[in-house]
Amino acid sequence: MEVISKGEVIEEYPKDKPFSSCLMFKVVKGKPFHIVVSLDEQNQKGCIITAYEPTLDKFESDFKTRRR
Repeated sequence: MEVISKGEVIEEYPKDKPFSSCLMFKVVKGKPFHIVVSLDEQNQKGCIITAYEPTLDKFESDFKTRRR
């Protein structure tokens, strides 16, 4: 919940269906976390699509930038 309430949006996916979504980031208790969330603004409901600890094989050391 801390990632959703205090985290930073690091990627946006406006074309996702049925609702746009975004990737959020926050360090919680010393560990980096990513959560992909979708928001149904009309009905004011959100959905957690996935939550995970990012790894350095896919993200730079800031855990916000994807490796190319």
